[in-house]
Amino acid sequence: MEFNASRHHLPRFRLSTAADLCVETVSVASDTSNLGVLELFTERRELMSLPVLEQDRPIGLISRNIFLSQMSKPYYHELYGKKSCIAFMDKDPLIVDAAMSIEELTFRAVESGEKALADGFIVSRDGGLAGVGFGLQLMNVVANMQAERNRQIMHSIAYASVIQRSLLRPSDLALAAAVADAHLEWQPRDVVGGDFYHFAQYPQGWFGAIADCTGHGVPGAFMTLITSSILSQALQQQGPADPAALLAEVSRGVKSMLAQQDASKGSSSSNDGMDAGFIWYERASRSLHYAGARMALFLLTPDSAAIQSIDGDRMGVGYTDTPADYQWHNISVDIPPGSLLLLTTDGLIDQIGGSRDIAYGKRRMRDALLAQRHASAAQAGAALLADFLAWQGSQPRRDDLTFFVFRP
Repeated sequence: MEFNASRHHLPRFRLSTAADLCVETVSVASDTSNLGVLELFTERRELMSLPVLEQDRPIGLISRNIFLSQMSKPYYHELYGKKSCIAFMDKDPLIVDAAMSIEELTFRAVESGEKALADGFIVSRDGGLAGVGFGLQLMNVVANMQAERNRQIMHSIAYASVIQRSLLRPSDLALAAAVADAHLEWQPRDVVGGDFYHFAQYPQGWFGAIADCTGHGVPGAFMTLITSSILSQALQQQGPADPAALLAEVSRGVKSMLAQQDASKGSSSSNDGMDAGFIWYERASRSLHYAGARMALFLLTPDSAAIQSIDGDRMGVGYTDTPADYQWHNISVDIPPGSLLLLTTDGLIDQIGGSRDIAYGKRRMRDALLAQRHASAAQAGAALLADFLAWQGSQPRRDDLTFFVFRP
C-alpha cells in the first residue's frame, strides 16, 4: 500500500488563512485498493478523512464513516476489496488553496454543504497536497476570530448562528415545495441551539425529521452539525423510505464519530446523542411511515374526537447505553384527507409557566391542537405557539423549541 504524509506546523500567532488550519495527514494514491484503505483506517483510528492523489495532486477524499459503512456490507470485501479506492471516495471534495483567507474559506465551506464541515476539506499548495482541515476546527476558529474582533463572545455565537441557519435553509425550501399546508417552528433557547430539522422531497413523496440533540448553545449546535451530516449521508446511501433503518444508521454514525462505546465497557469520554422522529410520506397511497426515538407523532383525523399518539421506541440515538445493533421500528398509518399532525421536541411540553409554574404538558398541547382542528396547519401552528408563549409568560426559556404541524 502506497501512502504519503504531509506536514504543517501551526503558527504561534493569529490564524488568518487556510494554511493555518492545515494539519498533518496521510494520503493514498488513486490505484490503492480498498483493502489497503481499510488497513490504513484500522491502523490509524484517529484518521477521519483520507485524501486521494493522482500524480501528486488531490482528486478526492474518503470519509472514514462512509467507507467503513460500505465495506461492512455483506460481500463488499470480496466485490470491492481489490478494486481502486476511488470507488468510495468523494470525487468532488472542497479543495482550497493554502493562501485562502479564513473568511472566504468559511463561505466556501457553507456553500459546499454539510460534507465539507463534517468530513473536512483538502488544503493544497501549488496544486499539490498540503494537508487537510476540519469543519469543527473551522467553526471554532471563526468563533475565536469574532470574539477577538468584537471582544464579545455573543458576536462569535451570532456568526455561528448564521452558519447553522444556512445549513437549515435547504430544508426550508424542500418543505415549502413538498407540503402545501404546514407550520414549522424552530427557536433556539440561545442564539444557536441543539434542535435541528431535515426535509427532502422525492418523486414518490417527502422525508421529514425533527431532532433534539444533547446540549444547548454552541455544544448543542456542534451536535446538530454532526448528526444532520450523518443523516444526509444515510439518506444518500439508503434512500428515505425506511425511517427506522435511517435512525439505526445515524446512531451507528454518532457512536463511531464520537468514539462512544457501550456503557458497560466504560471506555468512552462522552455520552451524546439525540431524540428524533423520522417521517416518510407517500403521496399516491397517502400512507405515512414513522420511526421515533423517544419522540411521539400526534395525529388528529377528521372523524376522531381525540388526538392519537403514535409512540416511537423508548431508545435514544447514539448514546453509550444504546446498543450498537439496536433496530428501531416503523409504524405505518394511512392518513385520511383533512388530518392534522404534530411532531415536537420536548422543549414545547416541558416549558414551565402558567399561574402555578408547572410544565406546559401534553394535555394542554392536545387541547390547543383540538381547538384548531378545523383551521389550516399554518393557523393551528401559529395558535399553538401563541398559547405556548402565553403560558411561558415571564419564565425563562428552558430548552430549544421545535415543532412541526402539517396537513399532508
